Amino acid sequence: MLAVKELGHVGLYCTDVEKSLDFYTRILGLTVTDAHPEGHIIFLSAQPESEHHELALCPGRDTPPGAKVVQQVSFIVEDLKDLKQFYALLKSESVRIRSVVSHGIALAIYFYDPDENIVEIYAKTPYKVPQPFSEDVDLDLDDDVLMKIAETGDSPEDVR
Repeated sequence: MLAVKELGHVGLYCTDVEKSLDFYTRILGLTVTDAHPEGHIIFLSAQPESEHHELALCPGRDTPPGAKVVQQVSFIVEDLKDLKQFYALLKSESVRIRSVVSHGIALAIYFYDPDENIVEIYAKTPYKVPQPFSEDVDLDLDDDVLMKIAETGDSPEDVR
């Protein structure tokens, strides 16, 4: 059967491209790979050596505040350690966090970018858990406890 291989990139219209550019480069560590000389589009990548861009930022968002235009933009991190470091960074930068959850297949942080788009960063787990599945977790818990929660879907009290 003919099928696409993977997601290539997401493009977002922004109310303030410079503010969004700062957010995605400084907070999430993406690299600018290209930009239109007049600022019509900026391309960013988490892996610029192998992927020209996974995210494109464009000026011109003209939807009313709070309008639903993007369900979410998701980024994968290397492991749970990196996820916890991002969590600390997001809190230190006063980024508004929506939730921190276990999906069983991943542990994830959902938060808002400057245009109120939902952004997810997640660390995969080796577990196969039917989706959708989402349970709140505390990333301050020990890594072994978090992985057991992801594997079993149990509460922290039940896995200790």
